[in-house]
Amino acid sequence: MKNIITQFSRLFVGVLFIISGLIKLNDPVGFSYKLAEYFSEPVFNMPFFVPYSLAIALFIVILEVVLGVMLLIGFKSRLTIWLLLLLIVKFTFLTFYSAYFNVVKDCGCFGDALHLTPWQSFTKDIILLFFILILFINMKLVKPLFNTKIQNSIAVLTVFLCSFMGYWVINHLPLKDFRAFKVGNSIQKGMEIPEGAPKSVVEMIFIYKVNGVDKEFTEKDLANIPEGATFVDRKDKVITEGYVPPIHDFIMEKDGSDYKDELLQEPKLLMVVTYDLALANVDGLAKIEQISKKASAKGYKVIGMTASSPEEIAKSKKQYGITFGFYFCDAIPLKTIERANPSFVILEKGTIKQKVHYNDVEDLVFE
Repeated sequence: MKNIITQFSRLFVGVLFIISGLIKLNDPVGFSYKLAEYFSEPVFNMPFFVPYSLAIALFIVILEVVLGVMLLIGFKSRLTIWLLLLLIVKFTFLTFYSAYFNVVKDCGCFGDALHLTPWQSFTKDIILLFFILILFINMKLVKPLFNTKIQNSIAVLTVFLCSFMGYWVINHLPLKDFRAFKVGNSIQKGMEIPEGAPKSVVEMIFIYKVNGVDKEFTEKDLANIPEGATFVDRKDKVITEGYVPPIHDFIMEKDGSDYKDELLQEPKLLMVVTYDLALANVDGLAKIEQISKKASAKGYKVIGMTASSPEEIAKSKKQYGITFGFYFCDAIPLKTIERANPSFVILEKGTIKQKVHYNDVEDLVFE
């Protein structure tokens, strides 16, 4: 019975680590954004790690897949199980911290393929921890499936294939797109809220300074605010989260006006997406104007989408000879649209027809 439970745990943990790792390895840039969120000030306040988020993301996801394979084949089982235990303890701490303090809404455990709430992520890690502890206690029952030569070959091949996959998707595109902005999706439909969808319940909190101390009052308490109290601020506390459409923060703003409804009706629209011009790839920026002219000759309206400042836009336009105009959108949805900076997106009346990395501009098709 002990052996059956151990072998089930081996299979369950190994397969889950491989699936979780491969999903994130399909989009390590997206996972790096999630890590950068953990490193940011509201969470762990370790901004010095942010520039290394992508490297750390790659290491973690490759390690997940490799450990999953090593566990299944029984390669160096003692080392493998120790590393799995250390990894799951770290993940459990992160997901508990996120859930308890409500600082990160989605841990990114399964990338964009499956979104888990913080408490769901924590529960998942507790279950994994339980099965890994079974493996830890019964370590001697995790035997190798093959001889040493084959075991070594499988381990080396796994590391090589994972590394190659990581290199490929970073320099091109995710092999499988799970995002709301994937090819074939309509941006307008992604923003729709179904009739009868649950709405968020929000409580307004009013902050007043009373005797030099900031105190919070709900709407019900407003009649009981002490004399002499001065208003400081108001914040909204979400009691119950309502339906949030897949695309909910996309705008196309210029000079204080949102031109989204107008631009998403264009039959031929090329969006050059660069969430931050200062961080954009230099070679990619150098290709922009040439692609713009080619698209314009085919009847396309060409626009830029960025979260950069007007000063940075003017600087880049001058430096790279860019002639088309830029519209503002927050960096988060722009990072979701495409992982490359810059990237090129072709739309037909709001429906995404093609997306390419700056390394693959020769694949753009202007009909």
